[in-house]
Amino acid sequence: MNSDLAGPDFRLKRVLVPDDLEAVLRQVGTERYHIRHPFHRLMVEGALTRGQMQAWALNRYCYQAVIPRKDAIILSRIEDRTLRIAWRERILDHDGDGTSPGGIERWMRLATGLGLDAEAVASQRLALPATRFSVNAYLTLVEKRTLLEAIASSLTEMFSPEVIGERVSAILQRYPYVNEDTLGYFTPRLTQAPRDVDVALAYVREHARTLEAQQLVVDALITKCEILWTMLDALHFSYVEPALAPPGAFAPGADA
Repeated sequence: MNSDLAGPDFRLKRVLVPDDLEAVLRQVGTERYHIRHPFHRLMVEGALTRGQMQAWALNRYCYQAVIPRKDAIILSRIEDRTLRIAWRERILDHDGDGTSPGGIERWMRLATGLGLDAEAVASQRLALPATRFSVNAYLTLVEKRTLLEAIASSLTEMFSPEVIGERVSAILQRYPYVNEDTLGYFTPRLTQAPRDVDVALAYVREHARTLEAQQLVVDALITKCEILWTMLDALHFSYVEPALAPPGAFAPGADA
């Protein structure tokens, strides 16, 4: 990133033209997105046990399940009809439309394909406290901060195709108990995420014109990256090192 645009802590040095603001946002992903997290690195290296993979799927379900609620909050705050029409596609993507499955259903297929009980996953009662806290923090962000910040927080989707491509290939290669059907959640996201990015990024580029607004946008994306990173921090602490899951949380079976 050009050091004339922002410091190492992503404090902007001046008002940026849209292309430069986008460059800063993409650099946030390069440095802060969870593709760099040790838990993700272990996953793509094939170093996780089945139980650790189950813990990941069970906890990530909490995040997947909240996405349409998050988008419904944002939708309720949008006054522009054209933008509302575009944004509501996100809810259908995850909830489904009653005739075809959405992302939540496909994630449940992943969880059960790893050997988890569907009811236990859906109840979220075995999820880590830090997972639930992080998910609620995301809902609070989109509800309490400005609409510009709420929309900017969704721009982690700029980076998701890279993590999906790496994750799917590695899991299929290194975890023989997982098949393509189990990972069916990820294929639609390779087209849905770029479409959603186009909408959100266009809004941010148009509406973040002052230094204050641009800094809010950058900070919102950083916060979203931190939420995703914190979820993996909790998984790593609870199931990898030092493997101290809190009372009441999911405990892998002896054969996992």
